[in-house]
Amino acid sequence: MTAFICVTCGVQHAPVPGQPDQPPGRCPICEDERQYVGRGGQRWTTVEALKAEGRANVLTAVEPGLTAIATVPSFAIGQQAYLIQTPAGNLLWEALSLCDPETVARVQQLGGIAAIAISHPHFYAAMVEWSEAFGGAPIWLHRSDREWVMRPSPAIHFWDGEMADPLPGSGLTLVRVGGHFPGSAVLYWPAGAAGRGVLFSGDLPQVAADTRWVSFLYSYPNMIPLSAAEVRRIAAVLAPYRFDRLYGSWPDRVVQGDAAAAVARSAERYIRHVTG
Repeated sequence: MTAFICVTCGVQHAPVPGQPDQPPGRCPICEDERQYVGRGGQRWTTVEALKAEGRANVLTAVEPGLTAIATVPSFAIGQQAYLIQTPAGNLLWEALSLCDPETVARVQQLGGIAAIAISHPHFYAAMVEWSEAFGGAPIWLHRSDREWVMRPSPAIHFWDGEMADPLPGSGLTLVRVGGHFPGSAVLYWPAGAAGRGVLFSGDLPQVAADTRWVSFLYSYPNMIPLSAAEVRRIAAVLAPYRFDRLYGSWPDRVVQGDAAAAVARSAERYIRHVTG
């Protein structure tokens, strides 16, 4: 049976019942207004095909206890994942579409993966492949986004409420910010940046090209904004957290200093513009 991967969003789907070697007819994630179906129509690939095309994952040490994992050449949305090392074990933040033996071996050398947490459905990727490669590591997803799981697994743990502890003893905290998806989350790592605190975001808040700023959208490819009230609420959710650095989902999208203040002033700027 083949679990096909959508070429546009990179999310892996469960095998089609009764047609184990045929791709699904559609990708609901791409048909949603927050994403899009490619101009060539719905297309599919597999983990094996990605490897055959010459793609591989590159691991890069970012700071003590933090390693970035990115697929080269880039695929689908092009996000990178982060492996966070803690005394309680390692957590993988976000998932990639490519999970191969070479990457698994490199990650095992760094201590493996004890838990996986993902910000929102666009980055679910091949999360089940990653979980199975590391002994069924639990995958933490917010329950509000359950309908967007395209490949179910007993490893998926749906969390509720506004905060969660995905790896007890690690100091890591999942925080629901909503906005982009009802269950959109960020990950707070207070020990990061030499104890000054780190925030990991998915699509919200999104680190801007000018990395002194972030922004807030309901849909990035289709440029649909969030309301001023929603951005004000998100800023209030993040206000209690102390973080000097904010890692976005792409290699060049990092707020290197005073990141909490950058989020606050970015929210004020955004509200000012959308309210005229």
